[in-house]
Amino acid sequence: MLTTRRPTPTTVLYTVSTSSGSKTLTAKAFRTISILLRILAAVFVTTILLREYQLAFPDHDVSSYLVHQHTWSSFPLLLDSFRIMRPYRLLLCMAMIWMISRKGYTEESLLVIRGLGVQTTTSSNSYLWGGGGNTRFIPSSSIQDIWIHEAFKGFEVKFYLCIVIEGEEGVVVVFPTILPRREVLEQVWRGARACLYEPKA
Repeated sequence: MLTTRRPTPTTVLYTVSTSSGSKTLTAKAFRTISILLRILAAVFVTTILLREYQLAFPDHDVSSYLVHQHTWSSFPLLLDSFRIMRPYRLLLCMAMIWMISRKGYTEESLLVIRGLGVQTTTSSNSYLWGGGGNTRFIPSSSIQDIWIHEAFKGFEVKFYLCIVIEGEEGVVVVFPTILPRREVLEQVWRGARACLYEPKA
């Protein structure tokens, strides 16, 4: 799905996402159920961790760890509880935290600003940490051209949008993870070139 935003006449933001973006009742219900399941899973993991902490250190009140002024003093005890914790429960908690933090979709964008340059962004695949995210800004003075090219991926031909940069042997591929359809790439290519370069008088 392609989304186009134009904050100013000289700025355009193209965003491609694997999320459906559907606004039907079924899609909204699915997203709501997904959020509720994530919340329940987070509560479940938190309950297990607090229970293990309480079993490992029965003389310490669990609430003392949650109070701000005791957070740093109780932190070593929390680490000890992880070492004492049953391995299978620790693995279960880590797996659930990983599943809860996953976005479930990929989002990539191209920001074009006339007179400045372009910025390519691949969003992180996690809500909690930035692993997998990537951002690069390319000034206008370094951009030689913007192309749509084709390449083999397995047994199929894929089209991709790329930026040729002065002084670099390779090219910067836009939307490298999603690799949208050719029709989408052509729309972004025309709009990016029209915004990046001054119109001829």
